[in-house]
Amino acid sequence: MSAHSALNDRSLALLKTLVERYIRKGQPVGSKTLAQECGLKLSPASIRNIMADLEERGMVVSPHTSAGRVPTVKGYRLFVDNLLTVKPMQRSLIEQLKLELDKGVRPQELIDSASSLLSDTTGMAGVVMLPRMGSVLLQQIEFIPLSANRILVVLVINDMEVQNRVIHTDRTYSQEELQRVANYLNTEFSGCELSAIRKGVHASMQTVRDDMQQIMQVAMSMADKVLAESGEDDLVINGETNLMQYAEMADMDKLRQLFEAFHAKQDILHILDHSIHAESMQIFIGEESGYSAFGECSVVTAPYKMEDQVVGVLGVIGPTRMAYDRVIPVVDVTAKILGSLLSSE
Repeated sequence: MSAHSALNDRSLALLKTLVERYIRKGQPVGSKTLAQECGLKLSPASIRNIMADLEERGMVVSPHTSAGRVPTVKGYRLFVDNLLTVKPMQRSLIEQLKLELDKGVRPQELIDSASSLLSDTTGMAGVVMLPRMGSVLLQQIEFIPLSANRILVVLVINDMEVQNRVIHTDRTYSQEELQRVANYLNTEFSGCELSAIRKGVHASMQTVRDDMQQIMQVAMSMADKVLAESGEDDLVINGETNLMQYAEMADMDKLRQLFEAFHAKQDILHILDHSIHAESMQIFIGEESGYSAFGECSVVTAPYKMEDQVVGVLGVIGPTRMAYDRVIPVVDVTAKILGSLLSSE
């Protein structure tokens, strides 16, 4: 039996009232307040009994400093899944978001704008995963040696978009070596997904003659470097300091742990990975994310598409008492607009 079906209408109505009140005010909610706001004709004794039952079921908890109650992760989950009413965004607001986001000229600028827009609109942290390199098709690659074991990589991808990247290598390569590697990669992998190149080189190494082995070793090393230093699977974060304004985030140890997670990015990427594979909006509440740094946070994510293919995820990170009814449509609409703009690019 689900938690939702195990509760009667009165219990659900009181839980909904409590969660909405706590989201608005950030203070534990007492029985008197619930009686005033729930819209039900219940005696104080009935409300106390229902709240005691909800607490026993793990939906709410009483902080030590107050007679009121606050929602638990379990209570928030039932609220978000069964009791939340999300209203569609007004057309004028959607157009405003599109106007703000459409200021970017290049894909990277669109990604940066989307992260800032999510942060500014919600007052929380906005995160956007860069489009997966797997969605990028190689047209041509060239290597130009620079000083101090650095190489300029010129990539022509996705119908003539040109990107320049500087990679750092373990030794110096001659122009002749780099040209041979470029010729090999262009001949064998033009039109292939960038992320597939390393696998293709590795598979080919098993069958080629000895004098090609060295070229392929260098080619594999270059492919690794290009993918690693191009920001594959990286993400853009804006508005982390917004979270400091929420009282429940004031614990310095928890805040330090959270900001370390923002800086390292890896945990956030793992959370976003769940959304890119699910291909739908995802909401992780508190410990549901699997990472202690986000124990006081909720993460609302949505995948964005290019040409009907999911290539990345964006979202908002904020306190568990965020206004889900307002945040969810902002994240959803921003993902759709970003995908549309990137596809038109």
